[in-house]
Formats: sequence, C-alpha cells, structure tokens
Amino acid sequence: MDIQKIALSLHPLERKVVPALKSHKILEEIMDHTGLQEVEVTRALQWLENKEALKIIKTESETINLGKNGLQYAKEGLPERRLSAELKDRDKSIQELTFVTKEEAGISIGQLKKAGVISMNQGKLHLEKELAESLEEKFIKKSFPLELDALEAQEKLAVANLRKRKDILVVDKIKHLSIELTDIGKELTCCQIKDDVLERLTPHMIRTGEWKGKTFRPYDVKINVPKISGGKRHFVREALDYSKQVWLDMGFEEMKGNMVQQSFWNFDALFTPQDHPVREMQDTFFLNSEGKLPDKKIVQAIKDVHENGVEGSTGWGGKWDEEKSKQNVLRTHTTVLSAKTLSQLKEEDMPKKFFALGKCFRNEALDWSHLFEFNQTEGIVVDPDATFENLLGYLKQFFKKMGFEKARFRPAYFPYTEPSVEVDVWHPVHSKWLEIGGAGILRPEVVVPLVGKDIPVLAWGPGIDRLILDFHKINDIRELYTNNVDDLRSKKSWVK
Repeated sequence: MDIQKIALSLHPLERKVVPALKSHKILEEIMDHTGLQEVEVTRALQWLENKEALKIIKTESETINLGKNGLQYAKEGLPERRLSAELKDRDKSIQELTFVTKEEAGISIGQLKKAGVISMNQGKLHLEKELAESLEEKFIKKSFPLELDALEAQEKLAVANLRKRKDILVVDKIKHLSIELTDIGKELTCCQIKDDVLERLTPHMIRTGEWKGKTFRPYDVKINVPKISGGKRHFVREALDYSKQVWLDMGFEEMKGNMVQQSFWNFDALFTPQDHPVREMQDTFFLNSEGKLPDKKIVQAIKDVHENGVEGSTGWGGKWDEEKSKQNVLRTHTTVLSAKTLSQLKEEDMPKKFFALGKCFRNEALDWSHLFEFNQTEGIVVDPDATFENLLGYLKQFFKKMGFEKARFRPAYFPYTEPSVEVDVWHPVHSKWLEIGGAGILRPEVVVPLVGKDIPVLAWGPGIDRLILDFHKINDIRELYTNNVDDLRSKKSWVK
C-alpha cells in the first residue's frame, strides 16, 4: 500500500483529523483537538475507514439523571420519609396529611406498610417504628449523572425500584464512538500531511496558468458514497400510467367514472340476474344509500330484457325489481363504465373505441394472494364491422406493448359476453403462461337495451396487478401497498 498516495488523496477534513489520531481515539477528544464539529469529524472518520486506515467502534451506554420529582426529593426527602416524620407527633387520617400530596400519599403509604413502619386503625395512620434509610434514599443523594453499567448490584436494584415511580429518574442512552488504528492508519499518522494540495481546477486557474506546478488531490472513484434516490411515482401508479399510455397510443379514448355506482349499472345493465350469487354480500360491498336511476326509457329497456330477453333469447324470467337496482355499491369491475358509455353513444359516433383503467372492489378475505381492491383495465370497440379476430388482435397488441410478445386465448364463459375467452401471456423469463383475464363480444342482451340495436361490441377487462407483481418479483400481493420507503426507492422503473 502506497501511504504517500493515500496521504495525497485525503480530503481537507481528513487532513485535519489524521494528526489528532496519533494521541486521541475518542470522538469528543478529536473534536476538541481539531475544533471541528461532530458531523465533520464523523464524516472524516468514515472516509478513513473506507481507506482501511482505521476501524470505527460504536458503543452505547445508559446514563442516569434525576427527573423533576427526583430533584425535589433529593432536597426534601422521599415522600415516605416526610410522611413518617409527620406521624411522629400523632396519628392522622389521609385527609389530615400536610407533608405529602394526595398523589404522593398513595405510594408513601404502600412503601411504609411494606416496610412494616405504619399501620391503620379506625381510619388513622399510626407510626409503628422509625423508618430506616432505604437504598432509594441513599441513591438519590448521589452526584448525578451516573453510568448505569458502573453501578453496584444494590444501586441497580434502587434504580429499578425508582424507575417504577413517576419522574424520579431519567435514563438516557448515550452513543459513543471511538477508533482503532490499523497498520495503514498508524503509518498515515506518521506521514507529513501537505496542506497546499488543491481540491479543484477552476476556469480562472486555466486562464491565468496558476495551475502549473500545483499539486491536485486525486479523487477515489471507487469509494463508497451515499446512494441518492431520485423522486419518482409509486411503482403501482407508474405501471398504471404506462398501461394508460399504451391504450392512448392505440387510438382509444378514456372512460372515467366514480368508484361508487348503482347496482343498475354495475349489474342490471350487464344482464346479471338479480338473484345471482355475485350480488350477495360475500362478493360485493353494498352501501347504505341509493342512487337515482337514469332515463325511464333505458330503465324500461333493461327491465324488458331481464324479464323477456331479446330476439332469440328468453331473459331471466320473473319480475325485475326496480328498487334493487337503486342500491349503491363499490364497483366490482370497470365494465360498469362500458355500460354507461354505450348508453350515451349516438349513431353518428360509431365506430368508437374506449378504455378505462381504475380500482375495483370485491369482498375478499385478505391474504397473500387476495386484496379487497384491485386494478382493472377495461376496453370496448363499438363497430358494425368488428370481428372476433379484431378482438384478439387488439389484445395481442396491448400485451406486446406491455412486454409480453406472445398471448394465447382459451374458450371461457362470462355472463355478458359470447363468445368469451380467457387471456394468457407467455412469460419469457420463467417460461410459463400467466392467466391475465377475460374478454369476448358483448351479448345482445347487454347491447340492445343500451345502444338501441344489436351491433358488435368487443370487450375485455384483464387485471393489471398480476403484471405488476410479476415485473417487480413480488410474492405477496399485500406488498403493493405497504409503502416501505426503502423498498419504494429500490423499485426499478417500469420500462418494457
């Protein structure tokens, strides 16, 4: 190891500290010798430790001081001493006591009874014998502060007893820092440390030539430096924003809406029967409120399709209950926004394509794989010429832009689409298929009452959380919202 090279690379703070290390090994002593502040000395010692010139030794001790009551009792005596003195002349009831407060009387009586010093007869306190000096009395007469580790066994017992009482003792934890020089450090303290080493080259020095013949401090580019975390969005928000931009780039318009929706839009408009299990409390968060139903024409159309169906179907039969449809819920899917959007479309608006991205809610038991809220992306394409092949093409393109080159589709069943498919994407690293969500073409029972005629509407609603978990290698879904700052800083950016 070239000691002269190390000496030349020393920071100005290190140059002030190194000479002091020959005779001083404790932080406070080094501060006094150098005149530097604690943070400056600490920083210099850390840099020297990185250079293997020393080892920093950190220890911790407990220091005892008298608290507010302790200062008073050191002058006046402990409450039990004052109480025993008051009872020397005559027996007294608790109400007659003057030497102690009500708060002090309780613990004083307890202490004196425990020592067999007093008794109580017919509501009067009687002094049985003189109170001997206790360990606690002796201890509070000492000179403070005191080091806890330096106390004898009996003194530690007194401390333990006094700490049970209010504001008598204050125990502070004191951190100590000292150093131990290595062989490199010992050699370094014997070196001649130059003071005329320049830290930087300025434009003025270049123009005037002052740099010539000067010695510049070399910089150690391998040295440990504090990690700087730049500001960024929460990694879940970042992924959602990325997904949103993908849909916008593909020419889709965004649908927006409230998280609180009527059962009419969340269920009835999507041809979900009113006695379906999904509408029970185990799946849905129902609110103790109702909303106003939309235009009577749409309500009547939904009622008719539930009771009688459309051409080629029979509906669910029975009587559709308008009151049930008014109850508000936390939306269970973003498809509710598709239903509302379809109800507002006009003939001249078509063809159109829309997407939504938002939080949905299900009454799930919370565990490593389930939350009672999740993020879903929704999409619809309203086009008289739309085909099932177009549906698969849109989904393939979306997942390709999300970083998954291959997607496959399996036949499935969903209440409001026919035909329906489950979407899987191929994970290139783990070499396996990931199930993402469902898609299909909306049934006439959904489209006809909302649009006024049967027209192809491509629809999909995959979850996004599964992709986020996989991207960040998260095994417990609850970690999406733990918000540990160190963990958030370490998350990689969503770049596909």
